[in-house]
Amino acid sequence: MLQAKNIHKVYNNGVRELRVLKGVDLSIEKGSFLAIVGQSGAGKSTLLHILGGLDNPTEGKVIFEQEDIYSLGDCALSKVRNKRIGFVFQFYHLLSEFTVLENVLMPGLIADSRQEEKLKETASKLLMQAGLSERITYFPSELSGGEKQRVAIVRGLINKPGLLLCDEPTGNLDSKTGDEIISLIKRINLENQMSVILVTHNIELTKAADKIYHLKDGILV
Repeated sequence: MLQAKNIHKVYNNGVRELRVLKGVDLSIEKGSFLAIVGQSGAGKSTLLHILGGLDNPTEGKVIFEQEDIYSLGDCALSKVRNKRIGFVFQFYHLLSEFTVLENVLMPGLIADSRQEEKLKETASKLLMQAGLSERITYFPSELSGGEKQRVAIVRGLINKPGLLLCDEPTGNLDSKTGDEIISLIKRINLENQMSVILVTHNIELTKAADKIYHLKDGILV
């Protein structure tokens, strides 16, 4: 489903060069759950952003569903990110002035505003599966941290992507709530045959993964 080939990432401020990724190779099959572990600052988020089309690699290719995503124009790449890849971040990025349902619907309406009623039906089902059916009309300020993260996960699923990328999704949560979030992600992975890549510094959270990689000194092992 996805292949990363010889991914390098170098930051240069004109004075100093920082080599974050030094030739990363990675492949993931449909329905797989991979975890990438590394210390803070190891480059995990940088790698995830490159895999998801959010940040260009300095060198290398990302082949997603047989397409080199960094050979695409900006518009085409935006459509790939919107329709075919879901994102869940450590910070929920929910819009405070919108309800739970409205936050979840947003990526779907961006993709096709004509499908609003169908999207609402899909969103309602997903929110029910995530245990949020009683929170549809709530605003983010009325939710707990765990509830906000579940909303963020459902938002990432609204367009039925083939790949879900999770960047420290439990970083702001206590251990019990964090375990619940990982269990939800695993259930989604199994029920929908959706590929998942989870990056974290916490090895305890990788128990649900089929395969665990370690990112150290810019190399994936």
